[in-house]
Amino acid sequence: MKQGTLNSRIVMLVVLAAVLISIGVSAFSSLRELYPTVLAYTYTSDDSVEATGFLVRQESVLAGQGGTVEILPEEGEKVSLGETVALLYQSDAGLAQRETLQQLILERDQLEYALDQTGGSGDSAQLSDRVADAIADLRGAAATGDLTGLESQTMNLKSLIYKRSYTFDAEGEDSTAALQAALDDVNAQITALTAQASQSTSRVTAAQSGIFSGLVDGYESLITPEMLETITPAQLKELSSQKPAEDTSAIGKLITNSTWYFACTLSEADAARLVEGRSITVRFSRDWSGEVDMTVERLGDAVDGQMVVVLSTDKFLSDTTLLRRQTVELVFDTISGIRLPKEALRVEQQTVTDSETGEESQVSVTGVYALVGQQAEFKPVSILAEEDNYILVTAADTSTTTAAKKALRAGDKIIISSGELYDGKVIE
Repeated sequence: MKQGTLNSRIVMLVVLAAVLISIGVSAFSSLRELYPTVLAYTYTSDDSVEATGFLVRQESVLAGQGGTVEILPEEGEKVSLGETVALLYQSDAGLAQRETLQQLILERDQLEYALDQTGGSGDSAQLSDRVADAIADLRGAAATGDLTGLESQTMNLKSLIYKRSYTFDAEGEDSTAALQAALDDVNAQITALTAQASQSTSRVTAAQSGIFSGLVDGYESLITPEMLETITPAQLKELSSQKPAEDTSAIGKLITNSTWYFACTLSEADAARLVEGRSITVRFSRDWSGEVDMTVERLGDAVDGQMVVVLSTDKFLSDTTLLRRQTVELVFDTISGIRLPKEALRVEQQTVTDSETGEESQVSVTGVYALVGQQAEFKPVSILAEEDNYILVTAADTSTTTAAKKALRAGDKIIISSGELYDGKVIE
């Protein structure tokens, strides 16, 4: 055989092998692309409707006139009958007196604590050691994040500093006597300053107990719990477009009833799903994030396909004092299952045998194909919910050992191809 002929055949064989490999790779790729997969995962779907409405409470506006207002309660804090809600200062001097008075009261507390702890040696060297130990204890607690004893540790350190200071200043005198003299002087200053401050400061007290809020938005008189018995969709719509006048004399308000309401308008179809006296979950997600179960207080008459819905609760009042007009979700039902694309769902014909008669019959079984190893495995499912682009399912009956082995689980690779599939088909 000539050398040229041999070389030509070798080249031809190499080219043929390359072509075959290319065809094989292409066929394998086509096979893989024919059976793409997605991961099954757990998902929770809400059957809900969005609603916009007003939070309604029994509210009493607090008024006061003064140059400077100091609000004492925190937002959402409980206020008792007769408790001072705000201090009104006629001038900046009154406010300065108030700040000085607060500092003197703090100093008095520290001196009284130091006097209560006067037992033990008054030797300055020992006191210095105790101050150092107290500082070390405080730093150690802060480093470990243990703040349970922060107040007592701080007061102890301040007490030791006071004792040490007065031990040095007394020049051999009794430090206890020096502390007492300092306390008497502070008490005298407090008495004098309190008398002065009373001339330029007035108080706003609570006429009844309630929850304090610093927000006065003008709706306090425009929509009240009493009005909810007769309010109409048109009135609620009118309230949404109103801009209440500002009350310049208001310094805050008291919410005097623990029950609060949410009034909104729903379509007849959505409102028909509610039953007076039953509860529904209301989900807030904008100015406040939280869920609260509310009772359906009233379903109004239908007007032009719209109905007023009034809900009530006595939960989370202190958390919602700043809310008025809100858009929420009314959650009718919550469904949890495994989320899959719609195209993964298949209906297969299977032969079943009657356990009593032994007769065989064909039944339609809904399920999906999962990639298990290198094979397609049919897994029966029950549909829980169906949306535009996905379905929510759960594994079908798993009472038998065989069924349990084929049960759909989160994490399964689900085949979404429209190509031909059957149980046990080798995919790769």
